[in-house]
Amino acid sequence: MPATTQTVRELKPGVWAPIPTFFDANEEIDVPTFTGHVVRLAQANVWPVICGSMGEAHHLTNEERVTLIKAARQALDQNGLKDTPIMAGTGTGATKLTIQLTKEAAEAGADFSIVIASGYYAGALSQAALKKFFVDVADASPIPVMVYNYPGAAGGIDLDSDTIIQIAQESSNICGVKLTCGAVGKLTRITAATTSAEFLKKYPRKVQSAPFLTLGGFADFILPSVLGGKAHGAIMGLANVYPYGLAKLFKSSSELIGSSDSERLNAALHLQGLASEADWAFCQVGISGTKWFLEKTRGYGGVPRLPILPFDEKAKGEWLVSHEGAKAFLEVEKKLEAQASKANGANGH
Repeated sequence: MPATTQTVRELKPGVWAPIPTFFDANEEIDVPTFTGHVVRLAQANVWPVICGSMGEAHHLTNEERVTLIKAARQALDQNGLKDTPIMAGTGTGATKLTIQLTKEAAEAGADFSIVIASGYYAGALSQAALKKFFVDVADASPIPVMVYNYPGAAGGIDLDSDTIIQIAQESSNICGVKLTCGAVGKLTRITAATTSAEFLKKYPRKVQSAPFLTLGGFADFILPSVLGGKAHGAIMGLANVYPYGLAKLFKSSSELIGSSDSERLNAALHLQGLASEADWAFCQVGISGTKWFLEKTRGYGGVPRLPILPFDEKAKGEWLVSHEGAKAFLEVEKKLEAQASKANGANGH
């Protein structure tokens, strides 16, 4: 089938942030804080993934997910960010319900959907069942769908590279994969297969502006995966804390492809080292620690929705704020943000 359909917003390589869902003291969603965070990151060229794992989507009602998507789209548009795309998590337990939520997300303003396999019946889902799940959802979806491979949140389901490539071949509405399995070899195999001339000719995407992207799920291998495997970026929780630093890391990595500039390579390696250290720190404190750190450094963040407990400040707070990697990368982040603010001021923005 010829790829003739177009979307308003383009799915481009880069840095995406799984946006936290912020709550008030009564565990109700705090929409103003949420939209303020979405806009701040978008201004740093970091695009939002709403209702993902970091967003505690499993603890949200469908109505709350729709509310967040609508609010994000409205806030972006009102702040002159109409071209910023929104990706929304729409994975649920059943195929039928996932399709329903994906349609609701599209109507609310999502440009792309990201879907995780249902882990509750992981032992009963064969490779054929998993392939059918993603293909059925994508074929019924009004927006392109990204496969979300996260064994830790899907009952241990870990899609291999062959399965993911076959899903992409069987549905032209599949626009990529996020790999939160940390498998660099899998990432490079999928990228090579889905960017080949044969694949592009034989399996064109339904939506021309939504090509198949291979995205990592961590910040610790952006440079090697982009430079060595030609990956397309990452969706990572760390981008909530270091949006400018990670956007610069991806840009620097992309610009090094085919380059022999050792000075720029060393600068990118240094930045990657800082990102890796910070990523390791935040992986150890999770959602609650990320929210706590945002509260500490930005004045907002709050606590997760129960049963996830608030961050134990006494046990790990001092460790996190004094972590050398987190501190060093934060200094870089502050400098880059100040530079961007100065440049925007000079341009009259």
